[in-house]
Amino acid sequence: MTQKTRIFKACLICAAALLFFVAAQMQGRLNAERTDLGLTRLAPLENAPPALAFTSVALGGFRGLIANALWMRANDLQNEDKYFEMVQLADWITKLEPHFVSVWTVQAWNMAYNISVKFKDPEDRWQWVNRGIHLLRDEAIPINPHEVLIYRELAWLFQHKIGANLDDAQQLYKLRLAQEMQPLLGGRPNFDALINPKTDADREKVRQIKEKFKMDPKLIKEVDEQYGPFDWRLPDAHAIYWAELGRRESKLHPKDEETLRRVIYQSMQAACIRGGALDKSVTNVTERNFMLWPNLDLVPKASDTYLKLINEEEGQVLKDNARNAHKNFLKQIVYLLYEADRIPEANHWFTYLKTNYPNAFILKQANISLDDYCLGQIMTDNSEADMNKVTDSISATFHHAFMCVISDNEDGYQNSEFMAKRIYDHFTEKIGEISKQRLKLKSLKDMKDRVLRIELDPHNNLISPEDKMILRTRFKLPAPKAEPTPAPAATQEAQTPATETKQ
Repeated sequence: MTQKTRIFKACLICAAALLFFVAAQMQGRLNAERTDLGLTRLAPLENAPPALAFTSVALGGFRGLIANALWMRANDLQNEDKYFEMVQLADWITKLEPHFVSVWTVQAWNMAYNISVKFKDPEDRWQWVNRGIHLLRDEAIPINPHEVLIYRELAWLFQHKIGANLDDAQQLYKLRLAQEMQPLLGGRPNFDALINPKTDADREKVRQIKEKFKMDPKLIKEVDEQYGPFDWRLPDAHAIYWAELGRRESKLHPKDEETLRRVIYQSMQAACIRGGALDKSVTNVTERNFMLWPNLDLVPKASDTYLKLINEEEGQVLKDNARNAHKNFLKQIVYLLYEADRIPEANHWFTYLKTNYPNAFILKQANISLDDYCLGQIMTDNSEADMNKVTDSISATFHHAFMCVISDNEDGYQNSEFMAKRIYDHFTEKIGEISKQRLKLKSLKDMKDRVLRIELDPHNNLISPEDKMILRTRFKLPAPKAEPTPAPAATQEAQTPATETKQ
């Protein structure tokens, strides 16, 4: 080897050493920037068999290939109805690719929708729906706190899978969620006790809310003040909570926030239609006393939410879509208010609808009156297989019956009772046996008793104490018991009055 060759090789070695030194100096900065931008994909694999853990570390960047192979095997297991093995593979896949959003959302969807319906027992279905929720809430979000689509998928499970009536077990889903939330949030949480707990019982509630359900009491209060008040035993409140949290965390993908806005105004609409839920006196949620009813006090907040989110939409198409949703919401809410005998409010929103959405009605209905519009919609609803709308109609009919009792109109009372039975029987006959499990109504007696309890609720000022006494006399009910004086540190649940309305 010549002198010249040795010098040349020495220079190459020095150059290589210098380049390695520079690369080493830059590596820390590059790693920090990758972490800040959410690009790091090198989280260590945990709780996997030793062979899989070793292979994933040894192959490094080939972890994606391992995940693909496991994904294909998971699909094969699903086709073979081997659900538990599939769940284990899904766990490994999410650990191999913890920042790959689609892995989390697809697996949660698979559990809540595709696997759950394979089971006939509603309790088994609920377990799988719950697994989908846990996967997103307890595992995906802590690892990916700024990924909008994970929040959207979690909110959708509350809004659609639990909240809608498309699953045969949907009534059980709602009941189980309400039973989970009752001891922690009740219908109306005592926010002061949750944010500044002073008793061991309140501190335990806060611990479970934070650790088990991954919810922040301060954010619950902010969401309730901004969009509510809600009954926090119901799925729509939880859908809005997770959508709002996603909006606040959407730093990396702000364009995806549009999906969260849609979840919020759709859930607000649903909360108006079915967000009244239980009487406030109910502290033991059971299958019998758990019924969904309109929460029409939310209408102004819901309309304001539509307007706020319309202004946030980017692009004319999205704004027009949101305006169309607002218009349809108002068309529905007008006759729900009318049914509930809240005529001044119905007239206000009917005028607002015609003023702000001149195209809300077809040309031949441009001058339609409030009475004609609402009566037409009520007749249409009672010919459809929508349990929420039919429940609203029956509720309003019983309310009218009790008003007839107060005004000493016995014929009107009997006619309203007969009308409620006709609506109930018509719906029951229409849905038939095929949809009976999914759309079954509570008994007519339970629905009537529930409306009567609302009329007699001592906190309800819709009718006077004298009128309440008339109803008690007519239906042979005892006078209400005196409310106990609450202890200074009592929680909201402990302060619930003991009346005969509690079930």
